[in-house]
Amino acid sequence: MKTTALIIFVLTYVLLLGFSNYRHYVAICSGLLFVALGILPLEKVTEVIDWNVIMMIAGTMGVVNFFIESKMPSLLADNIIERSRNVMWSTVFLSLFAGVISAFVDNVATVLMIAPVAVTIAKKLHISPVPSVICIAISSNLQGAATLVGDTTSILLGGHANMNFLDFFFFKGRLSIFWAVEIGAIISILVLLYLFRNEKRPIKAMKKTRVEDFFPTVVLLGIIVLLIAASFIPDKPTNTNGFICMTLFFISLLRQILKTGNFRVSLWALKEIDFTTLFLLTGLFIVIGSITEVGLIEDISKAFLKFSGGNLFVIYTILVWASVIFSGFIDNIPYVATMLPVTGYIASYIGVEPYILYFGLLIGATLGGNLTPVGASANITGIGILRKEGYDVSTKEFMKYSVPFTLSAVISGYLFIWFIWS
Repeated sequence: MKTTALIIFVLTYVLLLGFSNYRHYVAICSGLLFVALGILPLEKVTEVIDWNVIMMIAGTMGVVNFFIESKMPSLLADNIIERSRNVMWSTVFLSLFAGVISAFVDNVATVLMIAPVAVTIAKKLHISPVPSVICIAISSNLQGAATLVGDTTSILLGGHANMNFLDFFFFKGRLSIFWAVEIGAIISILVLLYLFRNEKRPIKAMKKTRVEDFFPTVVLLGIIVLLIAASFIPDKPTNTNGFICMTLFFISLLRQILKTGNFRVSLWALKEIDFTTLFLLTGLFIVIGSITEVGLIEDISKAFLKFSGGNLFVIYTILVWASVIFSGFIDNIPYVATMLPVTGYIASYIGVEPYILYFGLLIGATLGGNLTPVGASANITGIGILRKEGYDVSTKEFMKYSVPFTLSAVISGYLFIWFIWS
């Protein structure tokens, strides 16, 4: 049974790599195959799916779509441009703004909101928008690990380690992963200042976007406030965070229906939810539950320990930098979903708390996606926007900005986590 499970698991990853556009079908079919073969008992299927994670992602996506439609992010970007003296500072400010927004909003949505602003500036100045759009994309990907709702990988960590919103800032009396990401962001800003040191052409203020509906902004802030408040509730139900996000989404949806008076038109918000990611995660939860059931996760952990000699620093270092390399070429969602239970087993074997390994995994996997054009959905989105504008971005040109940015952010985060949590 274990051999069969291993073959299906390896085949699943091969298909995920080879058919990235159909990865949700691959994950669901793989999960169903595990159940059909009796590797995972049918009665355990609902137990291995983390419904709190699924609801958090779905609810947050829905609220974010209303937030984007309100044009509030565009107004904030316009205010930033108004305060930028030249191209160098506009690039730095927009990249920093993209990072701040993506700590609470999906990375792809962030790029779709902010990259067009950079393109508009470039057109007015008759310069290439390629460098600034690349930096916006990789900056948005960087900050995804900063908060519980910043990225799917963060939500996965929160669900697996039972971490709440505030735990990403301070956890067990120590500085948590938020600060590691922010130190990386500060270092990366210095890198951007150096890379764009010669871009001193002045920028004129643009016409400001008009926001007519502030309700979506209030709802998004409401999610953050309620998640923080829920952090103080002892022994709260497992799915509390998921119910918070879904409830506020349904409130937004109901308001939209009442406001427009058109039920069918208002349901566009449901269509904007990334159901492929939700199906992917559902399938992956079943797959990982299945290989855990037969002991494969434990076997992978023992192999990792044997290779590293059981030394915590070696394990931590390999985990971070292997995650950087893997996430530069494969989707970090299935990778993180698989490695979280592995790191938990490793920590239990060597007798340490798992959090240093969890944080190292997230630093490497989330920031590592910045390394290549295909390493993160935000990067692919940014390149797609540039392609529509007639600019083909080569891997070499992308990595001219991504490599120094990624290395500076990962190294600083890697050192910070080790010295705080070792």
